[in-house]
Amino acid sequence: MDYRNRHVVVTGGTGALGNAVVGALVQAGAVCHVPYLRAAEAERFPLREHAAVKLIGPSELTQEAAVERLYAGVPTLWASIHLAGGFAAAPIGETSKADLQKQLDLNLVTAFLCCRAAVNAMVRGGGGRIVNVAARPALEWRSGAGMAAYAASKAAVAAFTAAVAEEVAKAGILVNAVAPSIMDTPANRAAMPKADHAAWPKVDEVAATILFLASPDNKVSRGGVVPVYGRS
Repeated sequence: MDYRNRHVVVTGGTGALGNAVVGALVQAGAVCHVPYLRAAEAERFPLREHAAVKLIGPSELTQEAAVERLYAGVPTLWASIHLAGGFAAAPIGETSKADLQKQLDLNLVTAFLCCRAAVNAMVRGGGGRIVNVAARPALEWRSGAGMAAYAASKAAVAAFTAAVAEEVAKAGILVNAVAPSIMDTPANRAAMPKADHAAWPKVDEVAATILFLASPDNKVSRGGVVPVYGRS
């Protein structure tokens, strides 16, 4: 996949999956624009000094003005990859309206605002690619038991992705999402030490799927919510 001289926004780029995605994009020749919320995220980001990585922050992706500023600073946007989000698990009886709203803000609102800004930029530039991140409970609702607010927010991301993909296809913009199961990250291993970690999808593997969907090599796939479950 050839990303030479193509500008790509990667939200959540300083996280575990983000490290893999940004690393692969840079290797493929992309210029990556990576917003962050807290200074500590930027300080520990291994590619912070790379010439092809532009760290932008602090950026609050739930705020319209901040998202508009982010995309206004990107020349000729080719792809926008939205990894930013949040997770919470709790029984429904212990989940407040504020908990639900937080999940919607972190997962749906960030995707909505970034997609809107990316579409506007790509229409001016003649097309591009967008990739959102849903989750397994977005496709398999029963697997969201014990995390209903999270499952609802990710299901909304999946529906939103398909709707936007249909709307903007004729503008040369292909929109898709991936739906990971539990990814193999240090944080997830620490949280579930007795799980079968070998069965979990690796972040590099999920990143490879994202890179294809966001690449010029993807000429026809749109409106998909692609399961990336590994063997889990």
